Amino acid sequence: MFCKNKILVVDDEVKMLSSVREILENENYIVDEAADGFAALEKIQNNSYCAVILDINLPYKDGLEVLKEIKTFDNDLPVIMFTAFGSNERIINAMKMGAFDYIDKPFELDDFIFIVNRAVKYTALLRELKSLKQNTSFSSQQLSYDEVIGSSYKMKQIYKLIGRAAPTDVAVLIEGESGTGKEIIADTIQKHSLRNNKPYIKINCAAIPDTLLESELFGYEKGAFTDASARKIGRFELADGGTVFLDEINNMSLALQTKLLRFLQHKTFERVGGTETISVDVRIISATNKNIEEEVKHGNFREDLFYRLNVIHIKIPPLREHKEDIPLLVDHFIQKHSNKKSLTISDSALELLLNHQWQGNIRELENVIQRALIVSQGSVISKEDIAIPLELSSQTKSTVSNSLAETLNLRSATIQLEKELILKALKITDGNKSKAAELLGINRRQLFTKLHQYGITYPSVKQ
Repeated sequence: MFCKNKILVVDDEVKMLSSVREILENENYIVDEAADGFAALEKIQNNSYCAVILDINLPYKDGLEVLKEIKTFDNDLPVIMFTAFGSNERIINAMKMGAFDYIDKPFELDDFIFIVNRAVKYTALLRELKSLKQNTSFSSQQLSYDEVIGSSYKMKQIYKLIGRAAPTDVAVLIEGESGTGKEIIADTIQKHSLRNNKPYIKINCAAIPDTLLESELFGYEKGAFTDASARKIGRFELADGGTVFLDEINNMSLALQTKLLRFLQHKTFERVGGTETISVDVRIISATNKNIEEEVKHGNFREDLFYRLNVIHIKIPPLREHKEDIPLLVDHFIQKHSNKKSLTISDSALELLLNHQWQGNIRELENVIQRALIVSQGSVISKEDIAIPLELSSQTKSTVSNSLAETLNLRSATIQLEKELILKALKITDGNKSKAAELLGINRRQLFTKLHQYGITYPSVKQ
């Protein structure tokens, strides 16, 4: 069973072991010790730790060799390396081999505690993920649905960044296409932060007209404008001591960006129509569905504000770049939206999902699974229950592009597209014309007409 606060310290210096033990026990950690690499590996194989602190210079078995074996045994276990002056090359090698971080001897107490706490936060995130993946019998009351889901390499890198960002107060900028889960990442950072019991306020900058957004953020005084019949406290003031999440910040006007920059610089502001300077302490997490650096280059976003917001940058990959997470996501959405504990998905249906490009990312996948749960009749989601938009093959895209290069005849291009989509629909439905017509959004008679018109035949076509 995983021990959430147990740390293994590996060092051959008795005084160092004693000192580190005292520091960690004062931070309420349980400390286990090993004086060499062989003892450390034996303990790791027989115990569960939330972190390992490993001296890079050990007798009998070198620290880097021990690190390599730890990563072979448990790649998720964060290992913090103790290093000595003049070991830069070995530090680089350790980080390449998967070390979580390193601490120079002698170390600053605050730095040491900060790095250890960050490693423990990282482990907690991965343990939550494994619990979701392995536990298939949990009830809907036991599962928290606002967790980040995924076990791919790319998602594990995201967890590591979350683990590093969460226990700090620095600004975080989350970048990703629509539907990739930027808000869930922000929620996870806040949940694991030191401000998790303080106010957490979210604002979608694209959903509020720019003329009103300033008032929402900073508040206003009575009489500030025609409809201001009473003072209104703004979101920053309401979140004092906590966190503000600014979603789709790339939609904020340049004028308001200037006011936000001033607030971030001084942590003070005035309500609209007011003269009183108000001081607040808030952490800013922001998100964008555009490349902000490109927006800066095109003059749509202030460069100085970008640097203020981008202390830690988390870029979420689109779902098409980590499709290996789709089975886990599917299981998660089935548990989230269905009361049937034994409901599963067929291999052919899963293959259909794995072959889709998911331009709408995780949000699109969730919508597809929700629909499948509604139309599914039994305990297994079949391929026929999956409704996803048909996509042109790269070969057809190339054919169409070449055709357009040769001629701008709209009718010819339209015929080529229709043929491709009809053939793909027939392939997906194993030649079932009724289901193919439904997938194409036309009736069965229209499909027969087009099959005859284009001379399309399909092997073993079912009626």
